[in-house]
Amino acid sequence: MQPIRIFRHVLCEGPGYLGRFLDREGVPWKLVCLDEGISVPEDLDAVSSLVFMGGNMSVREPLDWIAQEQKLIRRAHRLGVPMMGVCFGAQLISKALGGSVIRSPKGMEVGWYPLTRVKDCHCDGWLVGLPEEIHTFHWHGETFTPPPGSRPLLESDCFYNQAFALADNIGMQFHLEMTEEMVHGWIRQYGSDMDPGSRYTQNASEMTRNLQQRVQRLHRVADVIYGQWLARVRRHNSA
Repeated sequence: MQPIRIFRHVLCEGPGYLGRFLDREGVPWKLVCLDEGISVPEDLDAVSSLVFMGGNMSVREPLDWIAQEQKLIRRAHRLGVPMMGVCFGAQLISKALGGSVIRSPKGMEVGWYPLTRVKDCHCDGWLVGLPEEIHTFHWHGETFTPPPGSRPLLESDCFYNQAFALADNIGMQFHLEMTEEMVHGWIRQYGSDMDPGSRYTQNASEMTRNLQQRVQRLHRVADVIYGQWLARVRRHNSA
């Protein structure tokens, strides 16, 4: 199987648990560290799929590498190459494929919050094995609209659009990749985002309460969604 290409945009927002999951499944992957000034690779011949991780920038910023990633996303979609987007990465996929990205009118969503399935959700197997409500980790202030032809999957009180699926691609506004170390690191790195007056922003104490148990539950959710996506990657790779 060709390796999965994972794009990192910020040092502290790497693949985290996703890397562990792929290692456990025996799936090769390569990290492209755009935060180190590496150019966006345009070739798709030597990869099985693409993953776009999070970042503290906006898709709406006029940066050359953002435009290059969106160009790559459109080409990969035309060729049927499976993709996964996480937070900023999901916004990249949405905008590249005809959706829009805007600042959330409700402010930032930071911490552990529940998600529920979109009403009358046609999930096409993406959420099989998960309960109607799941708790995941959030750190975002912008939101996307699902691109044309996609299926909305999950929502929260703060952000209606939390996940979409389009063919073998999935975009998620939330973070399944978190580890305990990453949660502590983001609190140090992005602590100024925590607004004590916001309904949807937890403080550091609340965010780290029962952290080990929360992360373990998060990874059980990740195993399901990552597993569904990987099954599609493997089918594409064997076709």
